Amino acid sequence: MSKSIGSNFARVMIAMLLIVCALITLTPIVWLVAATLKNPDDIFHYTFFPPIRALTLDNFRDLFHLTHFGRFMVNSVFTTGATVLVQLFFSSLAGFALAKYEFKGKSAVTGLMLATLMLPASVTMAPLYDLLYHMHMVDQYAGIIVPGAVSVFGIFLFRQAIVQVPDELLQAARLDGCSEFRIYWDIVMPVSRPMIGAFCLMSFMGAWNSFLWPQIILHHDNLFTVPIGLNQLLGVYSSKYGMLMAGTLVGVLPVAALFMLLQKEFVAGLTSGAVKG
Repeated sequence: MSKSIGSNFARVMIAMLLIVCALITLTPIVWLVAATLKNPDDIFHYTFFPPIRALTLDNFRDLFHLTHFGRFMVNSVFTTGATVLVQLFFSSLAGFALAKYEFKGKSAVTGLMLATLMLPASVTMAPLYDLLYHMHMVDQYAGIIVPGAVSVFGIFLFRQAIVQVPDELLQAARLDGCSEFRIYWDIVMPVSRPMIGAFCLMSFMGAWNSFLWPQIILHHDNLFTVPIGLNQLLGVYSSKYGMLMAGTLVGVLPVAALFMLLQKEFVAGLTSGAVKG
């Protein structure tokens, strides 16, 4: 009986601790939602929500009517979607090669790829910009998509997942006459579905929230993405905080929606290489 009481007490305490942690985590989100519904004069007057009579949707209306935020959203969806698809294809293909093929110089290639992970992105920005300038990719979406076409981190994620696919399965496919690309596409990729979900979510978040490189490479406002568009709301002498909070909330929604759709694959993908069966 005492063990049962102790176990129930521990569960209650853990549940209470999780509730407290959830409330602390959600507090900034609640403040953000409240700020989008305030008048400019009430932004810093009330900690959270103002009285009901003072709630307004003017920030959302002004966001889409006074700025090109709708265009910024379309730009971000296009550049992010293209980056994720290209990264997914090349990263999974390279991960398949590293996991299932033996070739001369494989160790050297692997070591070189790992070394690139140690380079800060800021170190390569100047030479990369110069290269893209001579390739006429400045102020174009290609200047964002092409440099991010390959993710070394993604390659090793897929390698870790694909290395667990039985070699006998691939040999059986070859005996049936499958080409190497068809083995990759029809056998390896479906088996690696959890890792695909995890990688797509991480790649989407990185591309969607990218600010510095798009700010450098894009010059015309009709090409701006959401982070750059939000930065335009910060003035030198005054800032439209209500519109800024409204834009931030709208910009967070696609990432939150994608996480809800891929949360199972995200958890399964991150743990797929943790235990070797």
